[in-house]
Amino acid sequence: MLELHQFEASHYCEKVRLVLDYKQLPYQTVEVVPGIGQIDLYRLSGQRQVPVLKDGDEVVPDSTAIARYLDEKYPDRPVIPADAKQKGLCLMMEAWADESIGLNGRKAMIGAFNQHPNFRTALLPVSTPEVVKTVVGSVPGDLLSLIGAGAGFGGDAVKSATDILKQDLEALCLILQDQPYLCGETPTLADFAVAGLSMYLKFPSTLYVDLPAGIAGKGVPGLADAPEYAPFWAWRDLLYSDFRKPRSGPTATAPATGTGPVAIGID
Repeated sequence: MLELHQFEASHYCEKVRLVLDYKQLPYQTVEVVPGIGQIDLYRLSGQRQVPVLKDGDEVVPDSTAIARYLDEKYPDRPVIPADAKQKGLCLMMEAWADESIGLNGRKAMIGAFNQHPNFRTALLPVSTPEVVKTVVGSVPGDLLSLIGAGAGFGGDAVKSATDILKQDLEALCLILQDQPYLCGETPTLADFAVAGLSMYLKFPSTLYVDLPAGIAGKGVPGLADAPEYAPFWAWRDLLYSDFRKPRSGPTATAPATGTGPVAIGID
């Protein structure tokens, strides 16, 4: 069976899980433990980043490379178009999603985490005592922003990322006005990249990912709840309901306690 070595909360891993579900390929997840688990991952794949797909003796790192491999090895329900123009458009949009939505989405989510106590506490494990949630929620956002500035997640960086994401979401809404999918009449890798990578902007309402129940449906204020972007979120929710399998129980073969998104900054 296919093995996806992953972080459950990684939006790049979610992109691959969408592709696997769309192609109706059975797989099991192997949760990589941050730190020591990444040493084992390096031995397996030559890198410490997730996702990594293992298919028998084949080991494929990187979400784009995994999608290409799956189309070549398992050609049913392809995600990369055969037509040259459509293929070029699909790959270009997928690369754009990786760089713009993927990287800026992380900054915007961390900014929201810093500034909005309700969003911050929703990310905590469901077993977290109420007193701890109160303490976490009461930490001044300015202090967290100051700490984040040293890691490239300060206020200016978050604002710039958010502005870019607003333009991205506007563009996506315009593209989807007159067609069901980003490249035309059938879903492609571009759709699954955009849908999966937008997870940090707004978590799906259904628990497709093993995250605390309190985070479902929540997202970055100004992006997740802005009326002008509602058509995009409706489109993404429909894509999920059509092709993504909701969780029915634990799927990881290594420790995955369902305690929330750890190591969000490592993809």
